[in-house]
Amino acid sequence: MSKNSSYSDSYTREAWERFVSSSEDGDERPPAVRDEILDSWKRSRQLGVAVEGPASHKILDENQLYLRRERNAALRQAASAAFKRLEPHLTEARTILILADDQGVIIDAIGDEEVLDEGQGIHLEIGGDWNENIIGTNGIGTVLKTGKPTYVHASEHFVAGVQSWTCAGAPIYDPLTQAIIGVVDLSGPPQIFRQHNVALVLATAREIEIALAEQRQVERTQLLEAFIMSNHSRAHDSVILVDQTGRVLFRRGLETDVLRRTKELSVGHKLLPKLEGLSDQEIPNFLPLSIETQGIERLNLEGVFRGVAVFLKDGAKLQKGPNEAYKIKPRINVSEVQSQIVGSSPKMVDAISLAERAAMANVSVLIHGETGVGKELFARLIHSQLPGAAAPYVPVNCAAISSDLIGAELFGYVDGAFTGAARGGRAGKFELANKGVLCLDEVGDMPIELQPYLLRALEQRAIYRVGDSQRRPVDVRLVAMTNRNLRTEIEKGNFRRDLFYRISLMTIEVPPLRERGNDILELVHHFSEHFSEQTGQPPMVFTDKVLELLAGYQWPGNVRELRNVMHRFYLIKTDNVVTERDLPPEILDDFENDDEDALEHILRGHSGDLESIEASAIRRTIISENGNLTKVAHVLGISRPTLYRKMKRYHIRKN
Repeated sequence: MSKNSSYSDSYTREAWERFVSSSEDGDERPPAVRDEILDSWKRSRQLGVAVEGPASHKILDENQLYLRRERNAALRQAASAAFKRLEPHLTEARTILILADDQGVIIDAIGDEEVLDEGQGIHLEIGGDWNENIIGTNGIGTVLKTGKPTYVHASEHFVAGVQSWTCAGAPIYDPLTQAIIGVVDLSGPPQIFRQHNVALVLATAREIEIALAEQRQVERTQLLEAFIMSNHSRAHDSVILVDQTGRVLFRRGLETDVLRRTKELSVGHKLLPKLEGLSDQEIPNFLPLSIETQGIERLNLEGVFRGVAVFLKDGAKLQKGPNEAYKIKPRINVSEVQSQIVGSSPKMVDAISLAERAAMANVSVLIHGETGVGKELFARLIHSQLPGAAAPYVPVNCAAISSDLIGAELFGYVDGAFTGAARGGRAGKFELANKGVLCLDEVGDMPIELQPYLLRALEQRAIYRVGDSQRRPVDVRLVAMTNRNLRTEIEKGNFRRDLFYRISLMTIEVPPLRERGNDILELVHHFSEHFSEQTGQPPMVFTDKVLELLAGYQWPGNVRELRNVMHRFYLIKTDNVVTERDLPPEILDDFENDDEDALEHILRGHSGDLESIEASAIRRTIISENGNLTKVAHVLGISRPTLYRKMKRYHIRKN
């Protein structure tokens, strides 16, 4: 590949003239022309693109153009915020920003009015077709052909009529299928040419992908809510949920081999045409012949049509039963037992499905959830799906390392980099995680001054050890975890917006235990069996009242707190029957005796989870102070805003 990144218009034009005047490609590669441009020229010639063409083609049928823009309504909506943010900076810059669909047809354009007018002369406008098959080498069509961001400047264009323009384009990927669904392009006269224009369109494309992912997640959540509230959500094992546009957004009860044979059932695949106007009787006619249905139900939420549930015949059985744990194999060369994710609630199934897709998509993932929900199990799930049994898994707790050392911990250091550095230097976590997963726990606690280096490492897929100038390539899958609201941290100035966009291309929300319904009782029996086997004791028997109290408790410490409660039973019980008397006080909420307000009582017989101890202390103080929150804050030694925040976190009401 040519290493010459500089551009000379005279050399490029001379190379272009020689190329278009010859009838054969030849083996010689002009040093003035980049490889990707020369390859595109060859494709253009093979396709029979007219070199002397004055302009591209345009869709003249207004109805056809309207339907095309409607078909890409989700893409246009996702791009609207980024375009609106950039528009004020383009009006005086002789520049226009363009959104094209997956066929290279322009569906939106903003920017300098004069340049927009000039663009009409070559059909660089809404409706213009800039597929490489039509107009040859250009910043839209060539990106679609290669799938890579690129710039095409002046004489690098294949068609002479557009060589008075420069453009830079980047592909936009569907967050579900990872297929290219469009291109964002920056165009204008040659004077605006900068190679780093590619970085701008690449950042814009990623911002659009983030917006698309959030949009899809909202649609998916609404569709799931409509399904849960329907009459048949539990009546069928195997079901596919399809949104209004005909896309598969959720599936349940399908074995892996069934999915392998029936690619149409993949999440994100357009299984059906737009559902508006189709009757329940018509919809099955559009399904592939390989799919046999038991019925179809229209799904509405708050009076709005959200999609349909397609119930499949019994041939596609549940991959995991409602009480069966999702098993994660132990890591190679690590002394550990098999891990499990227990739960069949819709939110949990949704989170597991997202984690599986994230592993296949090879993108950075942000796992968000309260303390104790089991975020690391989801990181382990992603790791377990990677090809190759020896892929490393390297966890780092950003909150447990001092701000002075976290840079050396992540990126490593060379001999003599700082006082106390090990002789010979040391590899950092990035290098140790090469070809595997780097799991950053509590990423919201990463020092703000270190975040640009993390961002650079992710963008460049390379690191520099502390005190070293040598570039070290790394191939790392990043999984970041946090219990903080990073958007709030961005507004506070504690977290970089660009880093947030980079690490959260796919976000997995792990639901708190209180929102998982019957999963609580599934976990009770799971942990009971685990500790019975571990201690050699017979399994505990729980009274109906105990199960009712456990199911109704808010679990501020989530799964970790529940696990501690179950462990406590096996440590202190002399028999195997658990009654109300054996439950920790925070579950019973028994505050009849004034002497039980002491910290010693709160700690005695407690599950040991700090969150539940704190929640219990707040509840007791509220009762003892008759709901006077000013006094409660004073007694606890915290400010009123902190008290309100903790009450909200632990779902504590004033009364």
